Amino acid sequence: MEEMIKYSREIRNKFLADPYRPTYHFVVPEGIARPFDPNGAIYWKGKYHLCYIFQDERGHCWGHVSSSDLVHWTHHPAALAPNPGEPDQGIFSGGAFVNKQGEATIIYHGVGVGNCIATSSEYDLINWKKMPSNPIIPSPKEGEPEFGKYRSWDPDGWLEGDTYYGLFGGTTPSIFRATELDKWEYVGDLLAHAYPGVDIHEDVSCPDMFKMGDKHVLVCISHRLGCRYYVGDWKNEQFHPEFHEQMSWVDNAFFAPESLLDDRGRQIMWAWIFDGRSDETAAASGWSGTMSLPRVMWLGSDMKMLMRPPEELEMLRYNPKKLTNLTVEANSELSLKNIRGNTIEINIEMAPYGTEQCGVKVCCSPDGEEQTAIFYDSLEKKLKIDTNKSSLGEGPKSVEAGPFELKQDELLKLQVFIDKSVVEVFANNRQAVMRRIYPTRDDSLDVVLFSIGGASEVKSIKAWDMARSNPW
Repeated sequence: MEEMIKYSREIRNKFLADPYRPTYHFVVPEGIARPFDPNGAIYWKGKYHLCYIFQDERGHCWGHVSSSDLVHWTHHPAALAPNPGEPDQGIFSGGAFVNKQGEATIIYHGVGVGNCIATSSEYDLINWKKMPSNPIIPSPKEGEPEFGKYRSWDPDGWLEGDTYYGLFGGTTPSIFRATELDKWEYVGDLLAHAYPGVDIHEDVSCPDMFKMGDKHVLVCISHRLGCRYYVGDWKNEQFHPEFHEQMSWVDNAFFAPESLLDDRGRQIMWAWIFDGRSDETAAASGWSGTMSLPRVMWLGSDMKMLMRPPEELEMLRYNPKKLTNLTVEANSELSLKNIRGNTIEINIEMAPYGTEQCGVKVCCSPDGEEQTAIFYDSLEKKLKIDTNKSSLGEGPKSVEAGPFELKQDELLKLQVFIDKSVVEVFANNRQAVMRRIYPTRDDSLDVVLFSIGGASEVKSIKAWDMARSNPW
């Protein structure tokens, strides 16, 4: 026991000293978690419950945390793990819903066998009971009539009236139904038709489908494209897509979305954020696995997803700073001497009229050798993060760019979260982009405004240091 305590202290101190380990994004408590998909999110008896994939000597398991405020998380024993005598050889992606008996229900992929179900009615959802009939639908084997017709893969489930529905992912995403949790039947293809520009066989994995207003939304990934979503109608036991948009563009580093509906009617989503550094570096650090900040999502009149961070994050703010009525001349920079750091939030309102690009550079060294640029590109009509100069060492060297267009005379409103190696940016509640950065210099802390092609009027800048929410 003394040795265990000693090693626990050592790993805790190592993590606390790590210059790249996020402090208020949820991070794996220890170890290399790949995949680190968020799963099984559910709002249950006043708390948010979130599971995530991690690996130990048993194989792939689901870790389990809960929170009353979306910010501070309590760790629980693993919700699901492969056990001797059970069919599943590991626990992969899936979702959660409430069944007819009022029990929390997890539908998940059991490695090696197919999709499975577990239930719990406990107040804290500590213990889950796997169904004796698992897998509910076995994975079809080559030579069987079902082979190629569907995959018993990444499931999502829900109760509609007296009928359970299961969405099984893959390149042939399919719908199953049941009146009892242990008796499922194949219905047919999920998608009634393709959407222009998206192949109907584009991978639909980590699916999460939910009703939003009078439409249905399907958030998922393609392993090739990363996170994306469809908006359309769920009718006649098929999904009819009317709109599609990606949520990751230059690569697939925003991955494996999972959401829940809380008691305030908010649809809240998390995603796994890739490291963007080498396996050797991650192994030496002793950890790998970072979640995005939670995103509150709702639909605009054009069926595009609107998004913002939840107001609960504001409880982490301290040391407020505010500047107003600044001018950044054309093709110039303006350093903000009293706003700097790498665990901060910055809110900026600026008028970009007549500019080609305008925004802010963060985690800058004084000579600009290291810097991460966040800006609106009015020519390409995109919200961008440029990480080509973010680090003299490892990390993605690219420009992430999400479609985003300001209206006539609309101010650019940036909400920037910097958390050691994570930069997440929300713009005007209409777009969000994310990148990993690994500055090597201790003085890469400066914040600098810039404007290209014209002058920018900065109405206000508010900034806060952000308190740690992770224990280490």
